[in-house]
Amino acid sequence: MRIGITTGGGDAPGLNAVIRAAVKTAIRQYHWQVLGIEQGFLGLIDTSHVRELTESSVRGILPRGGTILGTTNRGNPFEYQYKEMDGSTKVVDLSDKCMDNFETLGLNALICIGGDGTMAIAQKFYEKGMPVVGVPKTIDNDLAATDVTFGFRTAVSIAMEALDRLHTTAESHNRTMVLEVMGRDAGWIALDAGIAGGADLILMPEIPYDVEGALKHIKRRYARGSKFSIAVVAEQAEPENQEEHGFELRRKSDTCGSWFANKVEDELGFETRNIVLGHIQRGGSPVSFDRVLGSRFGVYAAHMVAQQKFGRMAILQGRNLNDVSLSETAGKQKLVDPEAELIKTAESLGIFCGRPLQYS
Repeated sequence: MRIGITTGGGDAPGLNAVIRAAVKTAIRQYHWQVLGIEQGFLGLIDTSHVRELTESSVRGILPRGGTILGTTNRGNPFEYQYKEMDGSTKVVDLSDKCMDNFETLGLNALICIGGDGTMAIAQKFYEKGMPVVGVPKTIDNDLAATDVTFGFRTAVSIAMEALDRLHTTAESHNRTMVLEVMGRDAGWIALDAGIAGGADLILMPEIPYDVEGALKHIKRRYARGSKFSIAVVAEQAEPENQEEHGFELRRKSDTCGSWFANKVEDELGFETRNIVLGHIQRGGSPVSFDRVLGSRFGVYAAHMVAQQKFGRMAILQGRNLNDVSLSETAGKQKLVDPEAELIKTAESLGIFCGRPLQYS
């Protein structure tokens, strides 16, 4: 028995924990050979990006961030893009080549670790006949079916620490600080970090925010004696009535966070700073939760292969691991419900989450 492991999409703390656990289980319990498919599915397009993984290969990688196999979010074999000699871009389907290489490598199964895009590709390969098992990964925590994805808790912890540090400098200078965090479509990082870090405003994609309400909230804090405010803004948090407020990102350097920071300074006259946390949230050593969850997912994925549970993805439901069909998760997202208990918790704490507060 020979299995492959690949990591696709953006990197996340805990990827190496999954790889390590899957390799150790495959070798120790099932006596399988394991091949690492490097750079996502590109390793199936060009098999020079394939290497054997042994117990010595994964020794010491548990606390390491990133992935020892490398990753990419530009290697979709079904819509592979490459440049012609004249500079034009051509899109081709290389999935059949991947299927051939899968057979040539003598693989009996492939463990795919990734987010919604990777799971969508894995589902397509399963439909073509490849024995695939999925493991959910994204710091945004927006993958459907699973309660939590590994990497999320580390990202929240990093954002929370940034907020703790911003509080002291904001208070020292009487400034409004805007911390922009990742979350293109989902506001999970902003919401959890904002509550944990004592933010005064949390703006996220799921709730187009009331600009006047946000400015009024900051102004009220100053009137009550709080000479600084902290706002957490997800990277795609946008205001309602955009034309009315002149919302426009004109340059590549413009962000949703910088637009809101400029609005606060222009309308209220309060000194404001915008901080983009960016890829710092992805890097570094995973927290204990992500190390444990990643290890559990890796072991479970190896057991799924042994049980021939192909075309399925491991998930966390409550405290227990389970699995669901890839078709239930591929290309689907889990977004923050504006009426969720966590939103109401934040609002009860006096945090502005995009809409008028009942208690202020």
